[in-house]
Amino acid sequence: MSSPATAPPPPASLKRIVAASLIGTTIEWYDFFLYGSAAALVFNKLFFPDSDPLVGTLLSFLTYAVGFAARPLGALVFGHYGDRLGRKKLLVLSLLLMGGATFAIGLLPTHASVGTAAPVLLTVLRLVQGFALGGEWGGAVLLVSEHGDARRRGFWASWPQTGAPAGQLLATGVLSLLTALLSDAAFGSWGWRIPFLLSGVLVIVGLWIRLSVDESPVFKQALAQAEARKADVAEEAEKLPLVSVLRHHWRDVLVAMGARMAENISYYVITAFILVYATTSAGVSKQTALNSVLIASAVHFAVIPAWGALSDRIGRRPVYLIGAVGVGLWMFPFFSLIDTGGFGNLILAVTVGLVLHGAMYAPQAAFFSEMFATRMRYSGASIGAQFASVAAGAPAPLIATALLSDYGSSTPIALYVIAAVVLTVVAVAAAKETRHRDLADVALSTGQGADRTAAAPEDARTP
Repeated sequence: MSSPATAPPPPASLKRIVAASLIGTTIEWYDFFLYGSAAALVFNKLFFPDSDPLVGTLLSFLTYAVGFAARPLGALVFGHYGDRLGRKKLLVLSLLLMGGATFAIGLLPTHASVGTAAPVLLTVLRLVQGFALGGEWGGAVLLVSEHGDARRRGFWASWPQTGAPAGQLLATGVLSLLTALLSDAAFGSWGWRIPFLLSGVLVIVGLWIRLSVDESPVFKQALAQAEARKADVAEEAEKLPLVSVLRHHWRDVLVAMGARMAENISYYVITAFILVYATTSAGVSKQTALNSVLIASAVHFAVIPAWGALSDRIGRRPVYLIGAVGVGLWMFPFFSLIDTGGFGNLILAVTVGLVLHGAMYAPQAAFFSEMFATRMRYSGASIGAQFASVAAGAPAPLIATALLSDYGSSTPIALYVIAAVVLTVVAVAAAKETRHRDLADVALSTGQGADRTAAAPEDARTP
């Protein structure tokens, strides 16, 4: 039976929790994607002006990838303290770090002013961004998963996931507006700074909302149980959540990492690399490329909760596999449509790609949360997600740009994404279905029986 901790909270309370998670993830992803778009559009000229244009783009994407390198460290640090101190405190810290770093990028001197110090400072701030985002995702999805109605966990937990397209929508929208209003010279001189400086305002709004919510009841229950068992020697393992994760959930960590490969790689190819491919190979203007991502991101935002709700009905694994296989099948049509140079075809290519990506991304929050025990859930979900991002999302635009430079064709890039799809299909196929698990199950909270599905009443098995 469902425990009291997993009983549905009042609708107003749950909506406030969802809003707090969503506003935070939106701001974090706005900051992160803003950097990616700027790396593709202007950073090659501002921070690496002495390089060939495509080489400059590669170097700017390299600083983009550096941010991913810091994400596993963020996952370890935030996961450790999030499992010991609570989700809410760490989410406030991650928001401050990300917003502060992004605001500082807007104040950076360029290569023309300070020489090589400019890309060094840019890289340092990118590392801070990556560190913060490494801790943000796990806490945000857990805050909703552990508060939400177990029968509709996939739906409610998918809302923090909409922070990615919302952030992409916001970042791309601001850049698109500025490129439409400003000349290339004005945008390259000072206009690019405006979106970064706007982050300061967004962080104030996000903190106001995030500070108003309560700590996860499931975490508070598990913490109380841990306090009551302090004298128990077995409790020593819980003092180091990373050790507990590797001891009890190593298989789940591998599954999560494998599941992330196609999701992460396809997303950055579809949304970041397209700004390079469409403008250099298809002869599309920057404005047109940005507008296509803008429209597709709006659709992406709308379909994620729908995919999450479907995962409550048919399971996390089937929905995830639909997305993975779909993305693999779409890659060759995706590039063929872009090659036509038509705006309508560009919108179709990106929109279908992101709709299929949403089938992986939507159930991911509930899927990963349900894999891990409460006192190691922040660590487990964050480690599985963020360690994969180093091998997946971090080098994806860099590898895609290098393949384009070497072969002058989209075929190797499509095959690169398809190879990631194969890894994801194998990982998800090997996973256990998790949608009936009770997050407050005592056996799960001690790390014993992490593969067991908690018994749930029939009325809790369908939305």
